[in-house]
Amino acid sequence: MALMLDESEASDAELIGRAKGGDRGAFGTLLERHYDFVYRAAYRWCGKKADAEDIAQEVCVRLGRAIRDYRGNGAFTTWLYTMTLNAARDMMRKTVRETTKTEAYGAYERISGEAPVEPEDPAEALWAAVRMLPDKQRDAVLLVYGEGLSHAAAAEAMGISETTVSWHIHEAKKRLKTLMLSAGEV
Repeated sequence: MALMLDESEASDAELIGRAKGGDRGAFGTLLERHYDFVYRAAYRWCGKKADAEDIAQEVCVRLGRAIRDYRGNGAFTTWLYTMTLNAARDMMRKTVRETTKTEAYGAYERISGEAPVEPEDPAEALWAAVRMLPDKQRDAVLLVYGEGLSHAAAAEAMGISETTVSWHIHEAKKRLKTLMLSAGEV
């Protein structure tokens, strides 16, 4: 007699295998297990709760389509993080397109003196500065410091070498110091 594990006790590999076979319960458990990770990564990337929720939802939809393509060569969370970054970048590109349509309104805000509110929390000010970094630097910082990944794991998620991740972080630290000094935060 085989002992059946509760879905909450099943490993990611077991759930992925069952989800690939069409098991909706296993897929749902996999989503529940990793949703907070996806949301947290999305929030650190964009800094807005509503946008992070939209990105996380998009990742859930994409995961439903892409789970059959997961080969298991790397960690599932690395694959999932890459999917999250791609969804966040796609959303940013869409936002940029929409922003160009509303530039006239932005000019009105600048003229009327309505400026965006600066974050009061120093940590949030730092993450806001991180979001201003170039893409690769921002991604490296978010992976290593935001998610606590090693340089090797970040390199795998970004599809670059470990030394390149280290270089991006070094450059990001220099740029962040300049940004924070100019903002009077340091």
